Amino acid sequence: MGSSESIAIDSSLVRRLIAAQFPQWTDLPVRPVRHGGWDNRTFHLGDDLSVRLPSAASYALQVEKEQRWLPRLAPHLPLPIPEPVATGRPGEGYPWSWSVYRWRHGEIATHAPIGDLPAFAATLGEFLAALQRIDADGGPSPGQHNFFRGGALTVYDHEARWALEALAGKIDTDTARSVWEAALVASWTAKPVWFHGDVSSGNLLVEGGRLAAVIDFGTSGVGDPACDLSIAWTMFSGESRAAFRAALPLDRGTWARGRGWTLWKAMIVAAEMPGTDRLEVEKSRRVIGEVLADHLRYG
Repeated sequence: MGSSESIAIDSSLVRRLIAAQFPQWTDLPVRPVRHGGWDNRTFHLGDDLSVRLPSAASYALQVEKEQRWLPRLAPHLPLPIPEPVATGRPGEGYPWSWSVYRWRHGEIATHAPIGDLPAFAATLGEFLAALQRIDADGGPSPGQHNFFRGGALTVYDHEARWALEALAGKIDTDTARSVWEAALVASWTAKPVWFHGDVSSGNLLVEGGRLAAVIDFGTSGVGDPACDLSIAWTMFSGESRAAFRAALPLDRGTWARGRGWTLWKAMIVAAEMPGTDRLEVEKSRRVIGEVLADHLRYG
């Protein structure tokens, strides 16, 4: 079995796994999380715990990493992150390791009202700056476990150039090509630092209109932090983007690579790869416009 298409990842499976491996929690109710994700499926376990199951073998590589490193990162960060409680084993027809975490309260920023977006952006930038300051020696380098986040953008050069061809006449491909090529030449030469790898509104928890926690470190690692900048164009703009940028120790090259990461992802979605959601296509074209305008304005 290789993906969630052939595995029923549901509350029934979670109950069986808990009963078999953690009988102390057998009596706790199991409920799907409303926005439980796709790479991993998340379930409430009672009031204080959550269960997180990878939906495919490629995501299962992240379980051991999170169990090992999150407890080491947490004491150095200004906001809460996921707290592992236990590691589950394959069983009950489910083929991969999985995790039990302490439940984090809050609503994801995709749906939650945010009181002051520039302040929110600055808080996130400060969190990422703190993450980058943590000793990265021995941390996980970019690879299959995180789809090469934090590595060289050349890994995705073929996809980006395919998307440029597919989007001819639909976007300003000349400027998009300039953005991409500027990102490729602005290589990371400094010492590797910690990065989150998937800083998106769905991985930011909000309480009282403020950023309350950062979750889902599955694509984290040590390397080039430019991959953490995409939210500057996917969620922020104007004053909030400026506040985010000001809170981070960025040089022009890192910002250029951040544009590159953002453009690559937005273009392959906008080019309507099979299975792409129509709303996501429209959102990605808006993001492309933001990236290109930023490049033209600041270079």
